[in-house]
Amino acid sequence: MQNLPPLAERMRPQNLDEYVGQQHLVGPDAVLRKAIQSGQLPSMIFWGPPGVGKTTLAYIISQTLDRPFFNLSAINSGVKDIRDVIDRAAALQNSFMGLPILFIDEIHRFSKSQQDSLLGAVERGLVTLIGATTENPSFEVISALLSRSQVYILKSLDEEELSGLLQTAIKQDKVLKQKNITIKEHEALIRLSGGDARKLLNVLEIAINGIGGDKIVLTNENVLKHAQQNLALYDKAGEQHYDIISAFIKSIRGSDPNAAVYWLARMIEGGEDPSFIARRLLILASEDIGNANPNALLMANNCFQAVNVIGFPESRIILSQAVTYMASSAKSNAAYMAINKAQALVKQTGNLPVPLHIRNAPTKLMKNIGYGKDYEYAHGFEGNFSEQEYFPDTLSGTKLYDPGKNPAEDKLREKLRQNWKNKYNY
Repeated sequence: MQNLPPLAERMRPQNLDEYVGQQHLVGPDAVLRKAIQSGQLPSMIFWGPPGVGKTTLAYIISQTLDRPFFNLSAINSGVKDIRDVIDRAAALQNSFMGLPILFIDEIHRFSKSQQDSLLGAVERGLVTLIGATTENPSFEVISALLSRSQVYILKSLDEEELSGLLQTAIKQDKVLKQKNITIKEHEALIRLSGGDARKLLNVLEIAINGIGGDKIVLTNENVLKHAQQNLALYDKAGEQHYDIISAFIKSIRGSDPNAAVYWLARMIEGGEDPSFIARRLLILASEDIGNANPNALLMANNCFQAVNVIGFPESRIILSQAVTYMASSAKSNAAYMAINKAQALVKQTGNLPVPLHIRNAPTKLMKNIGYGKDYEYAHGFEGNFSEQEYFPDTLSGTKLYDPGKNPAEDKLREKLRQNWKNKYNY
């Protein structure tokens, strides 16, 4: 029995009917099930938290379509490994085995050059790529690869799905079905799993082995007693990772340095990557503080650089300084809202022409047809300001940046009001 694989591996489903969760993708008449049944499978990215079945689903797809399956992990694979797999896939191109599926776990960890090396194989139709990521692919996957892939969002399993998985395990697993196991209470099992099916089965196995014997009644009390001492307080790859970083960001946004530094300590003690924390501070400095205190972005950038030079344990002090400073700072999301409004406006209005007077005129022909004509050089006017039009005509007077209500942006608002009078209603 000691040589058996873990319960989570023994319970890995072999087909779509055994697969738990993601009914919005693989349920009857769902989009991905239809694609699998048709055999017309696009390259795709599975985006979702750990333990929701990304790897398993990729394997089931390859088995269902009877295609060769290549598996790489971005943690320990380089460009050479990718090229080797692509060469092996190319050798199968004229065979009758079908288009190979190349599954890449944690594709967000690949560098741009590594992702570029995949692009040619996808474009030439040598492989169907299935990438798995826990991070937003819009930020972590290169646009060229993303545009050639369909993104499918996988969700954490709900309580009913997790409870059903527990019952299936004790009834069907070749080891557990030999015991008399009753799950009297399942709340602790599900809470400790955080919606992660793999972790749920690990907790179940730990609790059963801890209790021992062939007749076992699982309660919240004995599950916590045997499982908690064997589980990390902070799982940096699991659901709690997302909950704690969320609490951390919201505490800084809410101007509570005490709570913010507490959540920082939780991440540090749990072994979180300090660069990940520092990157989130960089985003927060603009999104939640912005022009209310421009120094916050400078501090966040300096913090990020220092953390990458120094590392733990000393970088905890630098992180603490940045976190407490930003939590105590004035707040504004005006810059964040401005770019959101601007992008929405661009999508709504399309590619409006640039006004002639602010176009670039590097050639004589361009000057002759009016490019740059009547442009007013702001530094040539009093106060370095000229009240000319910078928007396309149809958007004149559109206000996208609305300064926040704080001392720093109150000054910006007053300056804008002086310059533009009533044009933008500042």
